[in-house]
Amino acid sequence: MDVQKRNFIIIMFTNFLVAGSTTMIMPFLSLYIESLGDFSDEYVQRWAGLVFGVTFVAALFMSPIWGRIADRFGYKPILIINGFGIAFSIYLMGTADSVQELFMIRLFMGVVTGFIPTSLAFVSTQTPKETAGKTLGTLQMGSVSGTLFGPVIGGLMADSFGFDYTFIITAVVIGIAASLVAIGIKETKKVSNKDAHVYAPKTIIQGILHHRLLINVMIITSLIQVGNFSIQPLLSLYVAELTVDSSQVAFLAGVTFSAAGVGNLLFARRWGRLGDSIGYEKVLGFLLLLSFLFIVPQAFVTDLWQLILLRLLFGIAVGGMIPTTTALMRREAPVEIQGEIMGYNTSFRFLGNIVGPVFGGIVSGFIGISSVFIVTGVLFVLAFVFLKYTLAQPDQDFEDVLLEQEMKSM
Repeated sequence: MDVQKRNFIIIMFTNFLVAGSTTMIMPFLSLYIESLGDFSDEYVQRWAGLVFGVTFVAALFMSPIWGRIADRFGYKPILIINGFGIAFSIYLMGTADSVQELFMIRLFMGVVTGFIPTSLAFVSTQTPKETAGKTLGTLQMGSVSGTLFGPVIGGLMADSFGFDYTFIITAVVIGIAASLVAIGIKETKKVSNKDAHVYAPKTIIQGILHHRLLINVMIITSLIQVGNFSIQPLLSLYVAELTVDSSQVAFLAGVTFSAAGVGNLLFARRWGRLGDSIGYEKVLGFLLLLSFLFIVPQAFVTDLWQLILLRLLFGIAVGGMIPTTTALMRREAPVEIQGEIMGYNTSFRFLGNIVGPVFGGIVSGFIGISSVFIVTGVLFVLAFVFLKYTLAQPDQDFEDVLLEQEMKSM
């Protein structure tokens, strides 16, 4: 087996472990907050959004730094640091005695969050541009499979023997994933090109801001994450409203959470392959409209099975967005700075992860959880408008934009 294929298999498997383990705690995060004291529903909803979103505050600022380090020293060290850091942080979550302490642990976790986005960037740099969509879509099947099984397993464990042991098991599994990367990954070092241009961080930022496609796709990436994450911390509470047997809420929330993962798993590779054939921009625009059509009706369900079905259809649409936007970054960015460009794209994703849960918590606190689905649908339409506006503008070469910005700085 060649090194590239072995690396891909290991990354795909570790993505499965990390995604599955981290999503184990998602269905009961709001229930865990509820167990830390005698709180009102409004208090739990707001803190669920804050605790969920705060992890990405530090990650927002760290991602470009990790990306620049990866361009210089390789992705493997970053993956190892992220893996063990996440494992330690999740272990600490199980020891929290208050909501505020849990909040601070999640903030610390943000410094090392980014295992899956970093692994996407790692595989992307080893993949030809012509097949980036298909390869990244296939890779996403690993993380999606974990997302599929993680919530169900986590819900069952939480119902069976409590939150504390679930946190410990989660930390151990992620530690195993980090160990597999440390032992099994063989990263091919980039051959340094003496004639390769070295861009300053300021020049790269200015280049992104003046390249219409890159900056708009990054904004769209953020809007996608806002729409996707606005409801996730509140999903268990919404399921509780639709469920008669309160003893099974954590498990049923896990099933509902996983329904989107099933659709994602079934179609991620197909969306990526379609993007390789007809263009990533066309596929992304179609998926944004499809997401709108499937998320708004979730506000009007009367039975749990209806919500699960709509989450499945929503997952089919969302499944192609991350590999499509990542493949766009891979196509546009020079290989010497791909890590840093991917880092900035990840920062925009994390920005959406920050805003989404907080936004969802605020909206649900004032006008109810069901209204979050409607507002989320509007965000997907807004992202589609951003994309159509960008595609109507003249094409730009990113390296030309970088050189132009560099000349202006002299």
